[in-house]
Amino acid sequence: MKLAEVQNRVSVRKPVFMKTGATQKLLAFASLILLVVFFSLSSENFLRFDNVIGIMLSTAVIGVLALGSTFVIITGGIDLSVGTVMTFASVMTGVVITFWGLPIPLGIAGGILTGALCGFISGWLVAKMNIPPFIATLGMMMVTKGLSLVVSGTKPIYFNDTPAFSKIAMGTVFKVPFAVFIFFGLAIIASIVLSKTIIGRYNFALGSNEEATRLSGVNVTFWKILIYVITGAFAGIAGIMMASRLNSAQPALGSGYELEAIAAVVIGGTSLSGGQGSILGTVIGALIMSVLTNGLRILSVPQEWQVVIVGLVVIGAVYADILRRRKK
Repeated sequence: MKLAEVQNRVSVRKPVFMKTGATQKLLAFASLILLVVFFSLSSENFLRFDNVIGIMLSTAVIGVLALGSTFVIITGGIDLSVGTVMTFASVMTGVVITFWGLPIPLGIAGGILTGALCGFISGWLVAKMNIPPFIATLGMMMVTKGLSLVVSGTKPIYFNDTPAFSKIAMGTVFKVPFAVFIFFGLAIIASIVLSKTIIGRYNFALGSNEEATRLSGVNVTFWKILIYVITGAFAGIAGIMMASRLNSAQPALGSGYELEAIAAVVIGGTSLSGGQGSILGTVIGALIMSVLTNGLRILSVPQEWQVVIVGLVVIGAVYADILRRRKK
């Protein structure tokens, strides 16, 4: 009965979400196509195979972070710690494999569990202690940033003795890195979880009307913590991919990645107010971010102006979300 009640409450708004969500995804996809056409006409190097692979490779890590962030943002929350949690997870992976000399699968499990544990703590602070998500995850961002430096001794951890580790992200099939396949595989899994499972239904219910969900008898605390755990686990996977790509765990890396991940989610149509979003939109948003950054770099736009332009794109995406909600 609990699930049925929540479904009834959310289903009233479902047709509106489907309509606005489809429109937003269409607009995002059209924007992606326009960017590709523009940069292709501006530079003959843009559509070269190696550059396209570079775009996909850069999309993979940010994209995995964005997939996890989508779950939290749909609830109306935020997780500012995914970038540094990613770094901490990569460091712990390095500790397990390099320092402790354990097999690669255990290192991978350690990295994912590290991310999930950080997500659990953030979720517990938000759901149980009623600390605003912005503050709770900002604190977690600072904690994990410091722990990465402490655990690693402020030095990179290299995987030179385990060459197979680099193949997790950089091994290729038809010259396409494994990282790209991992990203799209996780996107499919995340889409199924969000659209076909009880986790996804409660995810949207929390973002649509948390109090109504609570009054329906749903254990809001449990489900909210679980959603933060999922976000943390995705950050852990991103950390493993990043460490594999660099063949090292860089303890100073990660700051700023959370902003790019959140930007990809927002550009893809997920509302910062909660209750609306999709994995497909996030994938498109991540591709837009990578294409935009890569295209500006190819056109030799100064780094500082690249940041300005990306910031303006994010502001535009948020304002578009506000206009959609006003109209609705």
